[in-house]
Amino acid sequence: MLKTITDFFERNFGDDARRDERHTVELATAALLVEVARIDGDISEVERDAVLRAVRGKFGLSPGEAQTLVALAEEQSRQASDYYQFTSLINRTFTNEQKARVIELLWEAAYADADLTAHEQHVMRKIADLLYIPHATYIAAKMRARDRRAPGG
Repeated sequence: MLKTITDFFERNFGDDARRDERHTVELATAALLVEVARIDGDISEVERDAVLRAVRGKFGLSPGEAQTLVALAEEQSRQASDYYQFTSLINRTFTNEQKARVIELLWEAAYADADLTAHEQHVMRKIADLLYIPHATYIAAKMRARDRRAPGG
């Protein structure tokens, strides 16, 4: 698993040590986005697009880099036994404001298919708790994501 991650980042971004840490947190964030998108059983095309937009926007990736990162995140997500391996890295790396933005991106992925399920709400609450997001911040991020979703979508 670690070799796959290292190979991806060396191929796409070089091998600078500071970049490695940044790219590992990018993978952790992408894996959480994938988890939210797939928790209801399948990742729809609209959910996949939301995940790709989120990683492109959050990390400034090209479309090809974003697709590669999301594919790797899907693999990591399938192999993960829990969310802690992802959230602990984000907690060590991101500020509170950055973590709140991650929650907002996760909500955007959850709202992407216009069918917010109980499973999605449960995983969102669990991830927010693991990221130590205050309830008011969690709700504000949810409302911003809901208000931004496309009409009819």
